[in-house]
Amino acid sequence: MAKRQMVVIDEDLCTGCGECIPNCAEGALEIVDGKVRVVEEVLCDGLGACLGHCPEGALTVEEREAPEFDEEAVARRLEELGQTAPAAVAPAAAAPAPRGCPGSLAMTLDRAESKPSSGELASGDTRGPGAAGAGDAARAERSTESLLGHWPVQLGLVNPLAPYFRDADLLVAADCAPVAYRMFHEDFLDGRSVVLACPKLDDAQAHLEKLAELFRASRPRSVTVAHMEVPCCFGLVALVRRAAEIAGLEAPVQETVITVRGSQQTA
Repeated sequence: MAKRQMVVIDEDLCTGCGECIPNCAEGALEIVDGKVRVVEEVLCDGLGACLGHCPEGALTVEEREAPEFDEEAVARRLEELGQTAPAAVAPAAAAPAPRGCPGSLAMTLDRAESKPSSGELASGDTRGPGAAGAGDAARAERSTESLLGHWPVQLGLVNPLAPYFRDADLLVAADCAPVAYRMFHEDFLDGRSVVLACPKLDDAQAHLEKLAELFRASRPRSVTVAHMEVPCCFGLVALVRRAAEIAGLEAPVQETVITVRGSQQTA
């Protein structure tokens, strides 16, 4: 037995619709007595790719004592179901830069040097409208500059060997987080390298492989996961932790939850 990530099903919320079952690549889920169940714990890899497909939010991921994930058992299970086994995560290799769209070319950007927030600009200013001086105007201009330090940012496009990931403080953010959280640049992006992903709409297995490759090659010194409070978004945390486990990354993984109203909650 080992302590690892496992999918948990809330029977009170589960309606037995089965929407999650086709989205478990290991065949670990099936309907029993009108409720979805994990067939065998050794079949569940804890990635949580199924989470975003439950309309009731009945699936979550928790860390607990469980038997080790067994790829051979998965292969036997999928053979019984007449399915093809998912591709294993390959060891890191010299990853070529993304081809195709010129916008995917890896670039290091100059970050803004000064970044006062709108609240800081207004603090102590009692001169009234129209009284702002040249210094205030300059600060306001700088406050609109991006704190992004590299391009691209979508996980599916980034090169895991890009120099800005090496020994970096890495931010893994859900696609919706920058839109929901107003001070995203100042509170999350400043000083970090970033990748964006959606655990519901993207290919979770592809993201797992890319993150594991990035962690193995670049060894970030810390990882922060910023995701939305909606149930499907929690799969991003499980995905990051599973990738860190595969890569043998010992850097701390911190989690911050963004509410749909734009506040943050540290998990």
